[in-house]
Amino acid sequence: MKKQVKLSIPQQSEQKRPLICTPLTGSDRNSLMTQLEVIVKKNPDMIEWRVDFFEKLDDLQAVKSVAEEIRNRSAHIPILFTRRSTREGGEEITISEKQVFNMYEAMMISKTVDLIDVELSADQADIDRVKRLAEDHHVQLLMSYHNFSETPSVEEIYNKLKETEDQGADIGKIAVMPQSIEDVLSLMQATTKASKHLSIPIVTMSMGRLGALSRMMGGACGSAMTFAVGSASSAPGQMPIEQLNAVLQVIEDVMGE
Repeated sequence: MKKQVKLSIPQQSEQKRPLICTPLTGSDRNSLMTQLEVIVKKNPDMIEWRVDFFEKLDDLQAVKSVAEEIRNRSAHIPILFTRRSTREGGEEITISEKQVFNMYEAMMISKTVDLIDVELSADQADIDRVKRLAEDHHVQLLMSYHNFSETPSVEEIYNKLKETEDQGADIGKIAVMPQSIEDVLSLMQATTKASKHLSIPIVTMSMGRLGALSRMMGGACGSAMTFAVGSASSAPGQMPIEQLNAVLQVIEDVMGE
């Protein structure tokens, strides 16, 4: 990877336990700080600010101010900054794509975030802009793809992850919706393949009730990170961090034998 944050994203060969990221989904400063206080006490490896939930997204100064406060109160836990688009399951927002990428630039310049999520479905010019800025300001680029309708084939999932590598991402992420247990197994098979053949860490998950299995077992297949509820959920199938930690500890103990 180009740059290490406080807790670097491990490759499959370096880990048996994925990092745990917890989302911040408050709509205003007070709710965000209340969530953050709860989350920090649970000591996740990373915090994701899902800024598309923030009601003052059209006020860049307000976003910057809250980002700075999150940074100051996060107990040095790395911050992932994410605007999830509606096309990939995010909230409705009142600003344009140009304004979104202006916001990304402001966040990177402010040095209040360690990682930034950019979707593969974004315009190539916007992706290229963020890549340049991320490198200039030493922010890691996580590139993501979300499918809330179905689980693509193993090859299609692998190709999406390969695309994140080809685009120059530091980390590739994919989240898909299963209709059957076979879909979950397809996601995990693709994860295993990608973790062996790609040069960047990958993060994968199957969503919903069935997909919870992937959140628990994904690390064993090569997923470098999983998402859990610290205060409020940001996607279907996320488990409370306490439960996930207990499961991951059992898996780690078994695999370490």
